[in-house]
Amino acid sequence: MTKQAVVVPVPPEAAVPAPQLFPYPPPRAAGVRRKQCLQMSGAGAPGRVGGWVESMRASSPTHARAAAALADDDGRRAAWMVQHPSALGKFEQVVAASKGKQIVVFLDYDGTLSPIVDDPDAAYMSDTMRRAVRSVAKHFPTAIVSGRCRDKVFEFVKLAELYYAGSHGMDIKGPAKAYRHTKAAKAKGVLFQPASQFLPMIEQVHESLVEKTKDIPGAKVENNKFCVSVHFRRVDEKSWSALADMVKSVLKDYPKLKLTQGRMVFEVRPTIKWDKGKALEFLLESLGFADCADVLPFYIGDDRTDEDAFKVLRKRGNGVGILVSKHPKDTSASYSLQEPAEVMEFLLRLVEWERLSKARPKW
Repeated sequence: MTKQAVVVPVPPEAAVPAPQLFPYPPPRAAGVRRKQCLQMSGAGAPGRVGGWVESMRASSPTHARAAAALADDDGRRAAWMVQHPSALGKFEQVVAASKGKQIVVFLDYDGTLSPIVDDPDAAYMSDTMRRAVRSVAKHFPTAIVSGRCRDKVFEFVKLAELYYAGSHGMDIKGPAKAYRHTKAAKAKGVLFQPASQFLPMIEQVHESLVEKTKDIPGAKVENNKFCVSVHFRRVDEKSWSALADMVKSVLKDYPKLKLTQGRMVFEVRPTIKWDKGKALEFLLESLGFADCADVLPFYIGDDRTDEDAFKVLRKRGNGVGILVSKHPKDTSASYSLQEPAEVMEFLLRLVEWERLSKARPKW
């Protein structure tokens, strides 16, 4: 693939030095890994919509069939917890791995820093959570990695000292002021948008989906700049098949776009080999920690799309993946937390542990 420089205008309000621009693919991009996703083909096989509906049911935490499968018995959860113990219960074990290393914190937004709500526009994080994240960022380089549009995530979080990777990592921007913990000058003002050429296509699909789904009560189409999200959390299950068929009919004319599914949401994304795992690798490199043994990335997330980041940490053999979930599920994360309240408790404990570590006399 020919490398093309990605030139991105800086918003007028950001009166900062010119950001560091990077080619796509980035210089040290890792090898391509096959990702399991629900990808649309041009024609679509017969009966495919039925498969989509079953997948939609599986993504619904409140659906009776899903609830029965998730809450079958205490033994199943106990076995799962052995494999993915609580990051709070095993806190000392978690932080012990960071001895002599720089911790870098990566956080999903929805379901991790804020509760999952019916209206995606009302997914506000609490002031106490914001203070916890701000405290973390004072001690460790910290990034928000979300499927949301980067600007929208920033409106929710409102912390300028963080890195933000929106649209599943396809829209990355760093703080104007570089972290004192970083090893690379390019970490200051980093800006990377590997899917810029898809913007007109994404806009067309967004408009088509808004028009197609307008008669399905509860359906919400969200433009996340480099991807389009179709939320069906408020849609009656009887309309799920029709909704899936509509999304499929729009995408058949866009072979360069693919469809993946998260928690009660369809995600329309470019087919480029980029995801939250790639974003994690890119940010580590921007911070000067690529292939470094003296760094320990923490990634906390709750969605299927976060699995790409968990897999990267597994492959590195150096990192802490934490899944946020009340129910057992297949994951590449090493630890678990049940809900955003536990995420906040973990972050605050991490800050306190760092403070105490610095206060201890070094003999």
